Amino acid sequence: MLTTVRSAAVFGINAYLVEIETNIENTVPNFFLVGLPDNAVKESRERVASALKNAGYLYPNKRVTINMAPADIKKEGSSYDLPLAVGMLASSGQVGSDLFADHVMLGELALDGTLRPVHGALPIAVELRKKKVKGLILPEQNAREAAMVEGIDVYGVSTLTEAVELLDGRSGLRPLRMNMREVFAADHRTAADFSEVKGQENVKRALEVAAAGGHNIIMIGPPGSGKTMLARRLPGILPPLTFEESIETTKIHSVSGTLPPGSALVVHRPFRSPHHTISDSALVGGGTIPRPGEISLAHFGVLFLDELPEFARNVLEVMRQPLEDGRVTISRSRMSVDFPASFMLVCAMNPCPCGNHGNPGAECTCTPLQIQKYMGKISGPLLDRIDIHVEVPAVKVAELAQKRPGEASAAIRERVVTARDVQLRRFSERQKHLYSNAAMQSRDIREFCRIDAAGEELLKMAMTKLGLSARAYDRILKVSRTIADLAGTEHIRTEHLSEAIQYRSLDRNLWM
Repeated sequence: MLTTVRSAAVFGINAYLVEIETNIENTVPNFFLVGLPDNAVKESRERVASALKNAGYLYPNKRVTINMAPADIKKEGSSYDLPLAVGMLASSGQVGSDLFADHVMLGELALDGTLRPVHGALPIAVELRKKKVKGLILPEQNAREAAMVEGIDVYGVSTLTEAVELLDGRSGLRPLRMNMREVFAADHRTAADFSEVKGQENVKRALEVAAAGGHNIIMIGPPGSGKTMLARRLPGILPPLTFEESIETTKIHSVSGTLPPGSALVVHRPFRSPHHTISDSALVGGGTIPRPGEISLAHFGVLFLDELPEFARNVLEVMRQPLEDGRVTISRSRMSVDFPASFMLVCAMNPCPCGNHGNPGAECTCTPLQIQKYMGKISGPLLDRIDIHVEVPAVKVAELAQKRPGEASAAIRERVVTARDVQLRRFSERQKHLYSNAAMQSRDIREFCRIDAAGEELLKMAMTKLGLSARAYDRILKVSRTIADLAGTEHIRTEHLSEAIQYRSLDRNLWM
């Protein structure tokens, strides 16, 4: 008897349907699984057989042939266990249902017939809505995530028996419905708040400017000056995720398996901080079957690289193109996958190998050549993509002893959100929609970053007297535009330019 059960798989962060055709014949017992299954799928035979027996069903002692279509795409993972088991039950006459044609099934089976969660539930649900598939049957732990997609019926089951009862019409299980507003309106406050940071007012200001314009930033200072502490508080002042951003971010985390069990959506901006020993494929994504890397997991959030010179040169260089495009393309001989990678890059580093260069409270033991070599580990093209360079001095004892808390993240966030709203209105008529000042190209800079004669004179003097590089010119204008937006002024003034110029310390060769 031939039956067809529908399932789905993920490719990149998108999904496609898979038809599992099962045919059982009364001949010599054997088992054939075709359609380019990988080892995990091939091993499903043993899991399915044990699950069927332990759940009280008969394993067909006949010739079983299963085809997974489309047969030219490699199938991977354990999410096909449930549809394989149901297909065998249907072909052997142990279950019959009219839900096979308009419902999709996925889930990993334990040996006792219970279901374990799988990856990619949200992108699969999105694809099913596009294909007008009526419903989705999947493990209970993934149900909240999939139910965030309106327009499909999502059934969360915990065992193979529950799935069979649902298909037979013997279950009173109802489709799960989620209150999206309630989930999305989760508390956006984070445990780390800027009010806890003592001193460093100039660095807080630089981070506020970076958040308001979406600018990449690098902090240079001695160990213990608070660089990491400040970076970890940056997501708390970024604008809240929109619903569309939350869905796209959740798709990435769902595919990679980093979504917490039972979670419905990613409602806070991601903060990723990989160790400096990370490989280039782990940073940008890769693998035989490509998976998202850290830059994609930081999509719409912050990627923090601490101890920047300690990262391998090739690891840092692979970020250059994604920083420009907001996407990363992973190419293999038989496939090419795009992953979103629109993130804020936040870097921290010491000014020299010993960390004490420029620190009045400690003696630097490094030679000028050692300092130059240390700073030279960061290439010019990478620095070209970082708008703000800020010095983080050691905190004075008097500032540490202050009992009065600093400005709270919520207050800073209000100013950042207001500045971002100004930018959205400014760029609303662009064919290629821009979301922040940092994304402006040369044509946009000429239109939106005009300066008066006094500003031109100041910028010309900065370029010549301070030894600023040519690549700093556009960066200064973009940062100046953001500072003006924070100030609520339409035109860029000389004080805005002056502040932006101060954020180019590496271009002024202060550390050489």
